[in-house]
Amino acid sequence: MSTARRPGRRPGTADTRGEILVAARKVFSEKGYDKATMRGIAREAGVDPALVHHYFANKEGVFAEALQLPVTPDVILPELLGAPRQELGERLVRLLLTVTSDPQAREPVIALMRSAMTNDQARETLREFMSSAMLFRVADALEVPHIRIEAAFAQMFGIIMARYVLRLEPIASADLEEIVELVGPTLQRYLDP
Repeated sequence: MSTARRPGRRPGTADTRGEILVAARKVFSEKGYDKATMRGIAREAGVDPALVHHYFANKEGVFAEALQLPVTPDVILPELLGAPRQELGERLVRLLLTVTSDPQAREPVIALMRSAMTNDQARETLREFMSSAMLFRVADALEVPHIRIEAAFAQMFGIIMARYVLRLEPIASADLEEIVELVGPTLQRYLDP
């Protein structure tokens, strides 16, 4: 007895998740973060859009996994925004430096940062993701102007570049808590009302 195949997209296979990630990388690289959609990623992967939502809760999640980012906005934002406001600067420095202290977790972050400095599409994709998925959500939740959250991000972008790409001493070998103590108050100033 043969069963008739239902019309529409094919069902998931054993490696559907991997196929979706490959499709997502292609869609994000071609369209950028803002113009990429879950439906477009599903179309590129040749699967039902419900499968993309099954494996990845939202566009931020698929982006983070497709680019192998060590954390997603759904993880980092509640941790940041759940802290007492007067601890946000230190918490942000500690969180970002802890995440990037693991070489495997740091690799995709550094690759994305380097790509953004030399490739227009990579720069646009990183800018769109950081702005809409992370920075502006934090700024709006804290009720601070977007420019202030961008200044805090720029500070951390520079610290990560100096520490892991340029390997400037003594910041490259400084203890994490020393950097938290040094940079945390500066970031706190950006985040205070």
